[in-house]
Amino acid sequence: MPPELLCLGEPMLEFSELPPQEDGRKLYLQGFGGDSSNAAIAAARQGASVGYLTALGEDAAGEAFLSLWRREGIETSAVKRDPHHPTAVYFITHGPAGHRFFYLRKDSAAAHFAPSDLPEAMLAAARIFFASGISLAISTDAADAVFAAIGVTRRAGALVAIDTNYRPVLWPPARAAAVIHAAIAKADIALPSFEDAVALTGLSDPDAILDFYLGLGPSIVLLKQGREGAILATGAERTRLPAPAMHAVDTTGAGDVFCGAFLARLLGGDAPAGAARYAVAAAALSTTGYGAVAPIPRPEAVRAALVAE
Repeated sequence: MPPELLCLGEPMLEFSELPPQEDGRKLYLQGFGGDSSNAAIAAARQGASVGYLTALGEDAAGEAFLSLWRREGIETSAVKRDPHHPTAVYFITHGPAGHRFFYLRKDSAAAHFAPSDLPEAMLAAARIFFASGISLAISTDAADAVFAAIGVTRRAGALVAIDTNYRPVLWPPARAAAVIHAAIAKADIALPSFEDAVALTGLSDPDAILDFYLGLGPSIVLLKQGREGAILATGAERTRLPAPAMHAVDTTGAGDVFCGAFLARLLGGDAPAGAARYAVAAAALSTTGYGAVAPIPRPEAVRAALVAE
């Protein structure tokens, strides 16, 4: 059976800084990152049928990602291998102001993933297509691939979900807003974070932000608010969903976990409010460990957290 959820994006090998050693050396824990890859793994761990669309370099990092996705039960038959461009890498360091990122992603294989690389039959058979502002930012090819995939998905009658994931280092806010909002205008589900929304819309009131994104056309908007949880908005109602209290040590990828868990529970038959409540708990749990992938929770942990509320 083809995957029900298809995620497109740029995976990046992750190196997360560990506490300083007594001799002053810095050690890094190797992991995996990339927003849509994190979301795909989160969805798969919640039981969804997931496939991933991207290009990887013909390098050790690319092999590591393929092994990871296969261990997680993610369909990889549409992943392209690019002999001319590398798999992206990034480093996470931690300090008083929180975590900081250093990227080695210029001219990555994923940035050369183009519309001609899309598996149209697989897209047409999916129930949800998911992408983010990062793929829209990294190259014209990648952005065109997102819009082409949206077109295939919509013509097939399936759902489109877009996470803003605005990164100022990749493009200026005016251009980001124009392109990201053009994608969201074609989506059924918008998944902005509060920080992204402030930068992209100039608004700071959560209800005004929700009004703005509903006005673009999606039937569901989920405003991610970090430790404050999330707000679910439809044309008929708004539901505020507080996050359960957790001892957070690393928030890397928490928003991605939210997206993947929410989409997985929608596919599992939950109503949007129930799926969002589950996603808030899953995202909170993911902050209790280091790195983007290792702390992504399984359903039993999420359900226990929901019961404990």
